[in-house]
Amino acid sequence: MKNTATVKDIMTTNVITLSSSDKLENAEKLFKKNNIRHIPIVDNGEIVGMLSYSDLLRLSFADLTNEEFEIDAFIYEMFTIKQIMAKNLTMVPPNTTIKKVAQMLVEKEFHALPIVKDEKLLGIVTSTDLSRYLVAQLN
Repeated sequence: MKNTATVKDIMTTNVITLSSSDKLENAEKLFKKNNIRHIPIVDNGEIVGMLSYSDLLRLSFADLTNEEFEIDAFIYEMFTIKQIMAKNLTMVPPNTTIKKVAQMLVEKEFHALPIVKDEKLLGIVTSTDLSRYLVAQLN
């Protein structure tokens, strides 16, 4: 395994984003449709937060069934993305080593980190991206 490999080599670049003014119902649909677990929240070109599927699950019964519950719609109207998203994010530049990012995810118990350059979101790296990299290295 290369100790100098950087996160730009494994990050997800086709990132689905939302704005803080989007509805939680839209977030749930994106999570399910795209089989993803993290959505960066971007306002006016600047990343302001990260919404995870587990954040959403804490509010609803979204993952218990494929059927829609009326309670979900009610709860989604009570809260906003801005209220439940993670703020004060740890972000890393694309030249950060994969080893450093893996250490950060383990130590801080994150599952995704935004990759930014000049305050612009370039991608995200997730624990799944790291697992894929590790599997490829072991083959």
